[in-house]
Amino acid sequence: MKAFRNLRTIGALLLLIMAVGTAGYHFIEGWPWFDGFYMVITTLTTIGYQEVHPLSHAGRIFNVFVILGGVSLLLLGVGALSQALLEFELQSFFGRRRMEREIGRLDGHYIICGMGRVGRSVARELTRKPAAFVMIESAECKSQRYSGENWLVVTGDATQESVLRQAQIERARGLIAATTTDATNLYIVLTARGLNPRLKIIARASEDGAEKHLLTAGADSVVSPYSFAGQRIAQSLLRPHVVSFLDTATTHLGMDLEIGEIQVTGKSVFAGKTIESSRIRQDRGVIILAIKRQQGMRFNPAPDEPIQPDDCLIAMGEPSQLRRLEQTAASQS
Repeated sequence: MKAFRNLRTIGALLLLIMAVGTAGYHFIEGWPWFDGFYMVITTLTTIGYQEVHPLSHAGRIFNVFVILGGVSLLLLGVGALSQALLEFELQSFFGRRRMEREIGRLDGHYIICGMGRVGRSVARELTRKPAAFVMIESAECKSQRYSGENWLVVTGDATQESVLRQAQIERARGLIAATTTDATNLYIVLTARGLNPRLKIIARASEDGAEKHLLTAGADSVVSPYSFAGQRIAQSLLRPHVVSFLDTATTHLGMDLEIGEIQVTGKSVFAGKTIESSRIRQDRGVIILAIKRQQGMRFNPAPDEPIQPDDCLIAMGEPSQLRRLEQTAASQS
């Protein structure tokens, strides 16, 4: 803020006056360095003590300039400090109001419970998509620490219905329970499932036995960071090139490549066509890796495989190509 920049400038000028004043008393009056510094301090703070030593005529003229310059800067500093505190309070107040309005307008968004390492990683991935989301964090100091990310944050306990309602859970598309304790995630899943039965819920599990309890509570899927990390390390040793390819396709490392999902509606231009007649590969440079249906997953579909309504195409290509394919699939035939 401008007020804080002004404070830094005034502080630097005050230090300069203190240094010049101390040197002036030393060279003009011949005082010891500490006596000169003490004289500057008593002058700037307007305490009113008598002079450390009698001043000569030249010393009094110099003292006038020290008084005028120092006291003026002190008054300016008090004013700038008051302005900075006022701006900070107003900015915090209006920032919270603006965030509350933006959260109130959310629809079809995701809710991330917990701003730990897992929650922040999810938030950065959703930001890169981009996809609308709001985070819930009980520790206000943590939410303040990452305020520079410009994330929408609700400060409160995610196990409470009122906090989840504040995050617009009734209109949310999905929820991620990513706190550090399984018990808290379990309560979040139970509460969230009761408030929105259609919500897709993904929960984090730390202990091996927590997965079945989270699934029973209503989670659609459970992810264990420690189990995933162990599998990833083992696969990096056994199949390093496969892991490198998946990194490239899912995290944009190296080539600009991505694996995405293309939803086919009943009125989509692709519904009823085959993989070959849709010309997805020829015209758009996108490879169909699999087709997800209610009956299961069909990997590496044949060219004559029909694309049915409600299919989900697992496709690989450049992000811009996938975005265009999503738009085409959403358009009506």
